[in-house]
Formats: sequence, C-alpha cells, structure tokens
Amino acid sequence: MSLPDQPIVKKPDRLYLYVLIGVVVGVLLGLMFPDHKATAETPKVIGIASQLKPVSDAFINLIKMMISPIIFCTVVLGIAGMADMRALGRVGAKALIYFELVSSLALIIGLVVANLLTPGAGFDAKPEDLDPSKVAGYVTAAKDQTLVQHLMSIIPKTFIDAFTGGGNLLQILLIAVLFGSALAAMGERGKAVHNFLEAANTALFGVMNMIMKLAPLGACAAMAYTVGAFGPESLVKLAKLMGAFYLTCVLFIGVVLGGIAWATGFSLFRFIAYIRTEILTVLGTSSSETALVPLMAKLERLGCSRKVVGVVVPSGYSFNLDGTNIYLTLAALFIAQALGIDLSLGQQLAILGVAMLTSKGAAGVTGSGFITLAATLGVVPDIPVAGIALIVGIDRFMSEARAITNFIGNGVATLVVSRWENELDRETLQRELAAGN
Repeated sequence: MSLPDQPIVKKPDRLYLYVLIGVVVGVLLGLMFPDHKATAETPKVIGIASQLKPVSDAFINLIKMMISPIIFCTVVLGIAGMADMRALGRVGAKALIYFELVSSLALIIGLVVANLLTPGAGFDAKPEDLDPSKVAGYVTAAKDQTLVQHLMSIIPKTFIDAFTGGGNLLQILLIAVLFGSALAAMGERGKAVHNFLEAANTALFGVMNMIMKLAPLGACAAMAYTVGAFGPESLVKLAKLMGAFYLTCVLFIGVVLGGIAWATGFSLFRFIAYIRTEILTVLGTSSSETALVPLMAKLERLGCSRKVVGVVVPSGYSFNLDGTNIYLTLAALFIAQALGIDLSLGQQLAILGVAMLTSKGAAGVTGSGFITLAATLGVVPDIPVAGIALIVGIDRFMSEARAITNFIGNGVATLVVSRWENELDRETLQRELAAGN
C-alpha cells in the first residue's frame, strides 16, 4: 500500500535550499543581536534574536499537532491491509533486535572515544563549586525516566488521552496496532472505516505539506534563539567535548551506518542526499520530530512498505536514538574526567548498562538527551548529578548532532528491516536514490 497521492514533500521545490538559507540567517542574527548578560550596573537585555523563539516554538507545535493523527492513520491502514497478521509481530521483533544491537554499539563507541580523547582532562572542576540549581529542572524530569514508569507510560489513560496527553508516540503506536488488527479482522464489514481513514490520511498529508513550507522560517528562528541566548563564548571552554562529540557522530554515521547501508545494498550518502531537506529542518530546529512524517513519506517513496514504515519509524524514535546514546556515555565520562573522578572499567561498564535502560525512555525533542543523562547519573553514585551543570551551556549546541544522528539512524533502520522482511522494492530504491529529490 502506498502513500496518498499528495506526498508531503514535493519534488523539487528547492525547500532544502530555503531551509539552509534560514539556518545561516538565524546564526547571523544570533551573532549580531545576542542577549547581554546582567552586570552589577545593568540588567539582562534580551536581544532580538532570542525574541524569535516563539516563531520556532510555533512551527514545532504545528508539526507536533499533525504527528499523532498521521501516525495513527498510517499504521492502522498498513496493518488493516496485511493478509498475514503474524507479519506484524515479525516486523516488531526484528526492529527491536536491530535497535538494541545498534544503539548498544553507539553507547560503546561513546565510551571508547571518551577514554581515547579524554575531553574532560585538565578541566579541574571542583564538586563543591557546582551549582545544582542550574540543572534542578532536568533532574526533576529525569525522575520520570525509570524503566517501569516508561513502560507504564506506553498505556494511555483513555483512548483520547493518547492524542491529547502530550503526544507519546508509543501510545499512538499501541492504539494503532490494536485498532488496525481489529479492523483487519472485520474484513468487508470494516471497509467503510478503511475508506474513511484513507481519505482522512490524504487530507492530513495535505495539511502537513502546507506546514512544511514554513520550515525555513522555523529553522531561522530556532538558530537565532540558540546562538543569541547562549552565545558563541559558551562554545570556547568546552570546545574539546563538542569536537569529540561531533567527530564521533560523523564517524558513526559514515562508518557504522554506512557499513550497514552497504550490507543492505544501498549508498548511505545517496540516502542522506535524498533526505537533505529533512536533515536541514532537524538541524535548524534541534528536533528530529519536526521531520518524522516527511521521513515516513520518503521511505515509502523509496520502496519500503507502509506496515514496516509505520512500525519501525515511530518506535525508533524511542528505542533507536544513536546520537543520544553516543552523547550519554561520552558526556558521563567527560563529567567524571572534569571533576577528577577516576572510574574503573567496572564502573564504566555499570554506566554502560544503566544507559542501555535509560536511553530507551528518551524522546526525539530538544533537551531529552540532557534529561536522560541526568537519569543515568542519578543511578550511578560515582558521579554527582550536579556535574551536568558543567555542560548545560553547550547542550543546546550538541542537540543538533544528536537529533541528526538519531534521524539518519532511524531511516537506515527502516530500510534494513524492510529488506529483512522482503518488503523493500530494491529497484524503486535504486531508481529514487539515483534520481535524487
């Protein structure tokens, strides 16, 4: 089953170029009109760049507004169209196996890089000098990231609450799977509902197409706020950590994901070029959720079946966060190194084991990686949770790399699982990648 006749991202329209221009303009605005910190003589002055934040928030909220109904319709229609319901279980099982293997590899890579480059060495921070108030909000949020609470949160209080209670994608996926299975079991009696959802899905994709035209504006405002509010000076002191993280993400994408793509039978670099508009949107907004639905559309256009896309992409946004996983172990060891805490191999493996659990509760939105880091340190007594105050100033700058790595990783995962399930039209894949977008 294919997408509605009106894909949300039309060829070619040059949207990627406009988004890139928006990102550049946003950075320039942030540099030219930054916030001025308070001094003894003058209060803090909010610059023009930071005042653009509501524009960015509005764009992201418009995207989030459409995600739940589109995922629901897409997954229900995919499942209802399956002749063999056992296929759904196979897709989910294979996706989870892939997620666990690759995300665990990302955690290990972060650990190895931190030991090789030691980005926190020489920082000479003192535990008694840390300001817990800077991270109090993240620590509070992290308390809701325990494994049991995360699993319980997958079940919504009511059917409607899944759509109105904050947009938990796994709640939507759970309801869609159950509803789609029931609709498939009805046979011809469910045809009217099936036709209604088909029409509704077409309309929803049309609305998303209109919203995505605002992506350049949203990206510009988001980048202007980030640079204007935090300033380039916050990058200098922690440049080694940022450099190590960005380098690790690039190597992970090029080597690990590139190798997986090669083994699957496609070029990762052509795939990245194919989704360049969405990547730039993620870069500008620091949120992979802003490009979730466009990614689903393009994956189907590349030859993936709707049922695989509908299961793998939404679940991957909670279980397959490669960039977040690299960040977790790298940042945890950076904080330990900066505070002069010498961790043994056993202690580092304990961090790795805890991160394997806490990373499964992260969401693909700005700040989620920081909250998950707080949750990880909260159950590892060797490193004080207040240590995350050392990197709070640059977390926003690293969130772009996290989001982009997560985003590309989920696209590759969908193509891999589709190939495993023989639900990938390889001729269409090669033709689309060769043609570009």
